[in-house]
Amino acid sequence: MPTLAVDNFNIVCACLGGFITLFGLVSYLLKEKFYLSEALISLIAGVIFSPNAANLLKPEQYALHDEEVLNTITLYFSRLVLGVQVVLAGVQLPSKYLKTEWKSLALLLGPGMAVMWLVTSLLIYALVPHIHFVEALAVGACVTPTDPVLSNSIVKGKFADKSIPKELQKIIVAESGANDGLGYPFLFLPLYIIQHTGVGSDHNIGNAIGAWFGETWGYTILLSIVYGAAVGWIAKELLHWAEERHYVDRESFLVFAITLALFLVGTMGMVGSDDILACFIAGNTFTWDDWFRLETMDDSFQPTIDMLLNVSVFIWFGAVCPWKEFYTNDVIPIYRLVPLGILVLLLRRPPIVFAMHKSIHQIEEKRQALYVGFFGPIGVSAIFYLYITLDFLRKNVTVDGEPRSDAVYLMEVTKIVVWFLVICSVIIHGLTIPMSKFGLWLPRSISRAVSSARAESPEPFHISENPEDAEEINEGLRRRAGAGSSTAANILPRSVYRIGRTIIRSDNSSRSHSRGNSQAPLPLSNAPTISSNDLSNETSKQDPTSSNTHVNTSQPIQLNQRAIRFPDEVNPPQAA
Repeated sequence: MPTLAVDNFNIVCACLGGFITLFGLVSYLLKEKFYLSEALISLIAGVIFSPNAANLLKPEQYALHDEEVLNTITLYFSRLVLGVQVVLAGVQLPSKYLKTEWKSLALLLGPGMAVMWLVTSLLIYALVPHIHFVEALAVGACVTPTDPVLSNSIVKGKFADKSIPKELQKIIVAESGANDGLGYPFLFLPLYIIQHTGVGSDHNIGNAIGAWFGETWGYTILLSIVYGAAVGWIAKELLHWAEERHYVDRESFLVFAITLALFLVGTMGMVGSDDILACFIAGNTFTWDDWFRLETMDDSFQPTIDMLLNVSVFIWFGAVCPWKEFYTNDVIPIYRLVPLGILVLLLRRPPIVFAMHKSIHQIEEKRQALYVGFFGPIGVSAIFYLYITLDFLRKNVTVDGEPRSDAVYLMEVTKIVVWFLVICSVIIHGLTIPMSKFGLWLPRSISRAVSSARAESPEPFHISENPEDAEEINEGLRRRAGAGSSTAANILPRSVYRIGRTIIRSDNSSRSHSRGNSQAPLPLSNAPTISSNDLSNETSKQDPTSSNTHVNTSQPIQLNQRAIRFPDEVNPPQAA
């Protein structure tokens, strides 16, 4: 006998598929009209599905109620998303971009990241109780890199095309892709110092500095750069060779960058090096000659995978975020967390970008400097470094096989602070553009409404079937079209037309309309719109030499019909 199988797998598939389906139906409206980021919408959906609300997604059950397993799942999910994202970021940059724009990138990745790290750490040190400055440096390093996932909302879409110059978009993409992998040196310097200076350690700073240079810079950073460049170049040459001999089909060609990211994440993960930086370098090397980027510029497969990963990861974040711990923890009260989130977003990045903007040629104006400085989002990369930190403290900062007391406290502080800053960034950066648009739209709308109320204007939207009303509207149309007093009174065909906000019916068989008369509504969906240009063009077609030519009313005016198209198409096809 059939039975209901309401298990976790079916629920996850139903929630994820149902949300993405419903979101897709209004995706253009939400993203291009209301300027809402898909990360914010997905985060809200994750909260709704989480145990804190509907209890449909149950991360703790998936991890068998083991916190370490849940942390590992979140870490690997973040690694996968970041690996694919930074490869796509590298692929979409122009030919030899890292070589041609190395000065601007050096400023953003050198002094820029260093100041962001120090400012954030100072704020954490000032507002989090019972924490040392070295420990604050470890927490601040987690949120130093800008996030390539959240950066998509300001470098893609209608708002970016209208408001952000192309060169500025490219430098934002390059910085967000590169600094994710370069977060390791900022993170592991304080971690090694904590490991070698606490209770039960060797109390030797020299060993910490040696490990930082040898393991972090040598094995992690340099190895990932060399390996990523080699894999990217070999992959480019192999794809050229296969494409010239017609060995590769279109589907495999389009998915090549995605599979390259998966290969790099897996191989670099096995050797324990920096897979994120390797992915970014490989993406740049892979499209060094611009061939693959130009071949896939008009294809939508890579943006589609990008969207699916973004939506999925932020739904997961909404479900696993420790919401209750923000106000029930024992390490930092909520009245300290809120000012910390605000101050980090205001002081972490804008001052240093504004100070350097004259040396970065892509930033041409002070307004652009403030914009680039503010939109340095904290997202998936911060969660990635959070769980890297927790794993290191749990396994390496120990006494007799158990984590030290200072390491346990630091783990709790890092978890709460980083998660809270990520949530603040997703919400504030996700709402900044729509709120700014609303702030510009509201005063203009009020001003137009006041001006319209003072001016003489026809009544608002109404339907008229009264011949006298039709004659009055005809007279107004004659004046607007410049037709002259001898123009036929029957300028409108025998049909239903929408003129501005007024809809009339010029059918002689129409009955007089009265306010108390209840009639079936007119079918307005097929009523074409007539403008003054349409009327002028139609009259000129009859006799170009006379302005008093009568309009042939035997047939309705035929307006151009558009084929069904997506709203973001630039050149819609016109019917013959």
